[in-house]
Amino acid sequence: MVLPKESVVHGSQASHPSRATPQTDVQPHELPGLDRLLHLPGCVALVAEHGHRLVTDEARALLAALRKQAVAQQLPASQIAPDVLTTALAQRVLARLQPAMRTVLNLTGTVLHTNLGRALLPEAAIVHVQAMMAQPNNLEYDLASGQRGDRDSIVESLLCQLTGAEAATVVNNNAAAVLLSLAALAKDREVIVSRGELVEIGGAFRLPDVMESAGTRLVEVGTTNRTHARDYEHAICERTALLMKVHTSNYVVQGFTASVDETALATIAHAHNLPMITDLGSGALVDLAAWGLPREPLPQEMLRAGCDVVTFSGDKLLGGPQAGLIVGRRDLIDRIRRHPLKRALRVSKLLLAALEATLRLYLRPERLTQDLPTLRLLTRALADIEATASAVQPALQAALGPLWRVEPVALQGQIGSGSLPIERLPSAGLAMAPVQAKGNGRALDQLAEALRHLPMPVIGRIADDRLLLDMRCLEDASLFLGQIGHLRLCSKR
Repeated sequence: MVLPKESVVHGSQASHPSRATPQTDVQPHELPGLDRLLHLPGCVALVAEHGHRLVTDEARALLAALRKQAVAQQLPASQIAPDVLTTALAQRVLARLQPAMRTVLNLTGTVLHTNLGRALLPEAAIVHVQAMMAQPNNLEYDLASGQRGDRDSIVESLLCQLTGAEAATVVNNNAAAVLLSLAALAKDREVIVSRGELVEIGGAFRLPDVMESAGTRLVEVGTTNRTHARDYEHAICERTALLMKVHTSNYVVQGFTASVDETALATIAHAHNLPMITDLGSGALVDLAAWGLPREPLPQEMLRAGCDVVTFSGDKLLGGPQAGLIVGRRDLIDRIRRHPLKRALRVSKLLLAALEATLRLYLRPERLTQDLPTLRLLTRALADIEATASAVQPALQAALGPLWRVEPVALQGQIGSGSLPIERLPSAGLAMAPVQAKGNGRALDQLAEALRHLPMPVIGRIADDRLLLDMRCLEDASLFLGQIGHLRLCSKR
C-alpha cells in the first residue's frame, strides 16, 4: 500500500529499539531538567536562531512528553542522548513554525473550489498587493486635496465604469453585501422574494437567515417552481420596503416552471415607488458564452433592466479576491455606505489592492484569457490538458509500481462548487486503481492520503472505485513531477 513518506520521529513519538539491542528504560527522575536541556550546544544554537520563548515552550512540551513515556516505562535510554534530544527539539520548533495555510495542487476537476480558495489571483494583483503591503499607501487619503479620503474610492470608479452603475461600495463577501443592503434599506419592514429563490449557500447559510439578521421580514410569494407577477402585486403593502430577486447560481429548477424576469419585476417595484435588489451571487463581469462557457447574468445587464441595487462576489467568476460588491443607484448606495454595519464589514487594504488590480484587467477584455487565471483555466484547450496527463502518467505509474494501474481518462470537470455547479467541462486526467480488487476502498483512501502528504499536497477525488486526478488546473506539470519521487520512496504494499 502506498503510504506517506515517513517523517523523522519526534521525541514523544520515538520508536522502541529493536529486541536485538535491548536498552534500559529511563526513569522519570533521570530526565534532564529544562535548564540543562537548553544549555546543550545544539539547543543554545536553536535559541540564538529562534529566540528564547519559542524554544523554551517547545522544550517544556518535549520533556512533558518524555516524562509520560518514562512513567509508562516505555522510554529507552537512547532517547535522552544529547544529540537525540537536540534533534527532537529542533523538529518541534520547526513544526511549530510551519504555516497552517499551504499551497496545494487542485486536481479535483473543480476550478473554483470553495474549499481550496476559489479564484486564483492574477499576477498583476499579486504584484500590486505586495507593493501596497510593503509601504504606506493612500488607503483613506485623498492625494489631490490632502484631506482624508474614502477607501471605497479606490475601486468605485472602476466598478461604475465596468457595470454602468451610478455608485458602488465593497464589503468582505457577498453574504455581507446582501446583509448590509437589506439592513440599510429594509430594516423593520418587509422584503418580497419568490419562494423558488430562497437559496442556501455553503456552510448552511440561508437567505431567510441573512434577512432575519438584517432585521427585515421575509415575505415569500409563489411556489417553489412557479412565481408570477401577480404574486408580487398581491403581496405589496404599506409595510413593503423593496422587492428582491436572487439568481440561483448553485441549483436549477427544471420542468413546469415560471418566474418573473428583472425587467418585469423592476417595473412592478417602481410602479409602487419601491426599489428592487438583485443578488447575482457568482457575478461574472463578461459574457462567458463568448468562450463557449455557460452564460451568466451580468451586473450591467441587471442595472439596464431596471434593478436599483445589484450584489455579487469577487472571488468566483470575476476571478479576484473574496469580496462582496454592491453597485447601483447613488442614493441607495449612499444609504448603504452610511449604515453602521458598513464599518464592521469593510475590507482591508490587502483586499482592496487585489480587487483594484483584478478589475483593471477588465479594461482590456481581449487579454482576459491570458491575464485572468480563472478564465484561462476555464478555457484551457482539451488537447493541452490531455498532454499534461500524458506527461505525468509514466512517472506516476513508476512511482506506484505494478500493484497499481494508472490510466489516462476522459473526465467531466466543474466550473465551481458554488458557481455553476451543475455545468460540466470536458477535461482529461489520470485514473488510479489497485490491480487487486480486494480492499480497494481502503487502498484508495490511503493513496489519497499519501498524495495529500506530499511537499505540495495533491488533491484529487475518489469516484467509481478509482482515484481521479483532473489535469485542467495543472498548467505546470513539473510541480507534480518534481515531487513524485517522495511518493516512490514509500510505494510499498
